[in-house]
Formats: sequence, C-alpha cells, structure tokens
Amino acid sequence: MGSLTAYTVATVLSLILHGLVIFSLLVNWQPESKKTLIQPQYIKAELVELTAKTKPSPSVSTPVDQRAKREAEKKAQAKREAEKKRAQAKREAELREQRRIEAEKQRRIEQEKQRQAQERAQREAEFAEALEREQALLAAQEDEKVANSYMQLIQQRLSENWSRPPSARLGMQVSIELRLVPTGRIVGVTIIESSGDRAFDQAAQQAAFKADQFKEIQGMDSAIFEKYFRKVKVVFSPEDLRL
Repeated sequence: MGSLTAYTVATVLSLILHGLVIFSLLVNWQPESKKTLIQPQYIKAELVELTAKTKPSPSVSTPVDQRAKREAEKKAQAKREAEKKRAQAKREAELREQRRIEAEKQRRIEQEKQRQAQERAQREAEFAEALEREQALLAAQEDEKVANSYMQLIQQRLSENWSRPPSARLGMQVSIELRLVPTGRIVGVTIIESSGDRAFDQAAQQAAFKADQFKEIQGMDSAIFEKYFRKVKVVFSPEDLRL
C-alpha cells in the first residue's frame, strides 16, 4: 500500500511538470509571419542611447599627479605665509613710523619748552641785570651827592686856610693832591701841576697842612672814601679855589 501511494505521487508530479513545460511553450510561441525585422537605424539609435547613458570612468590619480598636487599645495601655503609675513612687516613698519612721529613730536615739544624756559631765564637775567645797573646808578648818584657835600666842606676849609701871596696874578693856578686816611687826616700833599710861581705853590701847600684833618670824614662809608677821598685833587687860583 505504501509503494502504490509513492508511485501515484510521482506520476502526478511528472504530469504536472510536463504540463507546465507545454504551457510555457504555448505561451512563448509566435507564428513565423509575425516576426519583426530589426532596422539599422534602430540599432544606431540604440547605440546613441547607450553612448549617452554611458558614465565616464573615474580617473585614477598616479603618484606623479599626487606629488604635483602636494607641490602645488606647498607653493600655495608658502605664498600665503609670505603674504602673511609681508602684512605683519607692514603693520610693524607702520607702528614704528607712528612711534617715530610721536617721539619726534614729543622731542619738538620738549625743545620748545626748553627754548621758552631759556628765553624766560634770559629775560629774567636781563631784567635783574638792568635792575642791578639802575640800583648801582642810583647808589652812585647818591654816593656822588654825599661826596659832593664832603668836597664842599674840604673846599671851604682850604679856602679859609689859604693866604694868597703878593705875587698872585690873574690866570695863575696850581694843582695839588691830598692823600687822606679814613680818619680824615691829611698824610701827604703833592704838587701835580705848578703855577710857575714858587710862593703861590707853597701858599697852596700850607693851606692843606693847616687843615690837617677833616673829622667829618670819619663816619663816611668806606666805599665812598676809597672812591672819592683816598686822593683828592684841589686847584688853587687867585680867582677862586676849585676842587
């Protein structure tokens, strides 16, 4: 019973397989009169279409191309670095120039300050010098007034002590020099210009010796004494006595 069943199944499968083959042949079978001729232009069109659809194959880079690419990248990098250095150098140069301009400006300001200070110091010195000269002039004028007052005293004293000799004539005169010390005492009499008449000259000398001392000079300022009274020139003439 088992053998019969297996045989029956094999027979059925064989029939089914043959049926499928026959069915496939019947479906794909076409009459000979319906065959289509392939025209040349169809082939050309198909070739064109195939050519259009063909994608270019990717290029394969060789070691030489890679080396050239690296060299080009190195050159580009070097160029960028050089441009960067030039830009940096330019900025540094501009900064140095700006600093130089500022330093020059500051130097000129300092020079102007020094010039103004020098001019101010010079004006102050000139003013002080002029003031000193004016004060010295005023002092000299004051000293001269004081000296004149003492000169008048000496003239009066000598005139009182002078006796004109009989030989005195108009136009005669003798100049003598009195040497004094700070106490006002006469320590020397010298004829510096004779009248030509001995008696006239001696009368002038005697008048000085009689005066002997001018005590009023004792309290005189030493600078005035040294300038005006260390040596005093006196002129005797018949008309008058002149200092």
